Amino acid sequence: MRPALWHLTLSAYLAGVALAAHADQEGRQLFISVVPACALCHTLKDAGATGAVGPSLDELKPDAPRVAKAVRNGIGQMPAFPQLTEAQVQALARYVEEATRSSAPTAGEHRRPH
Repeated sequence: MRPALWHLTLSAYLAGVALAAHADQEGRQLFISVVPACALCHTLKDAGATGAVGPSLDELKPDAPRVAKAVRNGIGQMPAFPQLTEAQVQALARYVEEATRSSAPTAGEHRRPH
């Protein structure tokens, strides 16, 4: 690969990594601080959340489209969050997907209905 092309490819990759890290931070902040906070009802180890009303997201491991749909429309007892912009919904959804991708349930954790 030519040096100029290599540098361009590397720069694009690093920019993508930086954007993903920013989205993860924004998503984590939204998970903790949206009113009402997702953390009040859901367990998510990465966010330090131990809610017991909604399902444990560490066990459920939802993908981003599933999270986004639930946030936009609500599901079961979970309300919709119309105050969030589409960009915020996407950041939150990506964060939950990434945070649960490698998480494993801890001993004593059990699956709650969703």
